[in-house]
Amino acid sequence: MFKNILIATDGSELAERAVKNGLSLAKSVGANVSVIIVEAPFMYNVPESRVQMHDAFSKHVEQVRKHTTSVLNSALAAATLAGVPCDTIQVENGQPDQAIIAVAKEKGCDLIVMASHGRSGLSATLLGSVTNKVLTHTDTSVLVCH
Repeated sequence: MFKNILIATDGSELAERAVKNGLSLAKSVGANVSVIIVEAPFMYNVPESRVQMHDAFSKHVEQVRKHTTSVLNSALAAATLAGVPCDTIQVENGQPDQAIIAVAKEKGCDLIVMASHGRSGLSATLLGSVTNKVLTHTDTSVLVCH
C-alpha cells in the first residue's frame, strides 16, 4: 500500500494528532516515515534601531530553532517507540506548502499526512491554508487529519 509517508507538523496540538495517526498508519502497513517541519520566513515590524532589530531577530530565530528541535525530537521518539523507521526534516525560511510538496517528491513519498486547522471565511483568506495549498498542488495522495 504505502511505503514512504511524509508527515507534516507545525508542533500544534492538532498537528501532533496527525503525527500520531501517521505513525499508526505507517506501523500498520510497514512504511517508512519522514517528519517535516517548515520554518516560515520571519516577518517583523522594523524597530527604531538596528541593534533592537538584530536582537529581536536573534531571539526569534533562537526560539524557532528550540521549538522545531523539540517538535522533531518528540516525533522521532514517538516513531522509535512505535517501531517505525523515521527521519526528520527541518526546512528553514520556506513556504510550508511548497516545501512539503518538494520534499514529498524528492523522497518518493506516496502519502502526505497533515492536519487541517479548519479555517474558513476571512481567516482562511487572510492566513491561507497550507493543507488546502498542498491538496491543490501535489500529485501525492494526502491524508488530512482534524
